[in-house]
Amino acid sequence: MFRGVQHINMDAKGRLAMPTRQREPLRALSEGQVVVTIDTQVTCLVIYPLPEWERIEKEIQNLPALKPAVKRFQRLMLGYATDLELDGSGRLLLPQSLRDYAQLDKAVVLVGQGKKLELWSESLWLAERDQALRESGPEAELPDELMSLTL
Repeated sequence: MFRGVQHINMDAKGRLAMPTRQREPLRALSEGQVVVTIDTQVTCLVIYPLPEWERIEKEIQNLPALKPAVKRFQRLMLGYATDLELDGSGRLLLPQSLRDYAQLDKAVVLVGQGKKLELWSESLWLAERDQALRESGPEAELPDELMSLTL
């Protein structure tokens, strides 16, 4: 289970050192093998342990591809999906195409999302976080799905 928000640095070659609290579960779940793809709704990358990605990939492939919106989604999610592996130092080397999509520079943010991780440009993450906090203030109307949670 991936939790927390961690600010980390990526080097000029596109390598980022996975923090220990995320690296150990990745090694345990998938021997350090991950799939990184784009998020089609926001400008960030999503990092899946390989077994979790394989489950999701099957679901995506089983969607009705004759629907144009589904086909576009499949094309992006599956097209950008890239198999990567943590190196001996616990680093990931991100391809330029993924770094370009997510506007990643030196300062990045790793956000735990349960069974996956999101990787954000620090500036985009701070803007997303601030907007989410503004929109979830005391006057915000919560969706029914959230109303049933006991927090």
